Amino acid sequence: MRVRMGGLALAGAAVLAMGAVSSATTWTVRPGGAVTAKAGITRVKDTTTNSVLNCESSRMSGTLKGGTGLPGTGIGAITAAAYDCAMLIEPPFRLTPHGLPWHLNLATYNAGTGVSRGTISHLELTLTGPGCSAMINGTGGSAAAGVVAVSYAGKTGVLQIRPGGGNLHWFHVSGCAGLLGDGDPATISAAYPVSPKQEITSP
Repeated sequence: MRVRMGGLALAGAAVLAMGAVSSATTWTVRPGGAVTAKAGITRVKDTTTNSVLNCESSRMSGTLKGGTGLPGTGIGAITAAAYDCAMLIEPPFRLTPHGLPWHLNLATYNAGTGVSRGTISHLELTLTGPGCSAMINGTGGSAAAGVVAVSYAGKTGVLQIRPGGGNLHWFHVSGCAGLLGDGDPATISAAYPVSPKQEITSP
């Protein structure tokens, strides 16, 4: 676990870009179907203590609905996820997903940039390692209630889990040498190229 302890024309363009963002009620996804996604460094952070677990990589796979006139809620399902957080510690830290399938939900679309934004919900993770265990969730209960904010760029085919806009917290912290605090906000950040690349637009 690697931990960090310690002009007018432009304004007009910005206004146009902001105006292009709209809440979306229906979506078009092509081709849809089975997808896989692999990220490089995946960061999991306690934003109160600024402790960071840097996993070398992470992977997700699942399905996307394909077609037109699709609702944004539940437009995709993440059925498997895995994290490589070995680092140079024995035994290694492990980040284990729970609550699968996670739900991909889309809410807004920027026609100017081709970027869709939404959430992944129903998320829960447990962290285990030498002298440390904890849960990441939206609440301290047993039900998977975590939410993270995501964006998908149609031009690049990259799905990003963004560090802001979610409800994640650390719960049931045991040990961890003060690096994690029970109830502290948690964030996850990673960039996942999606294969096959998807065209997602609204309407």
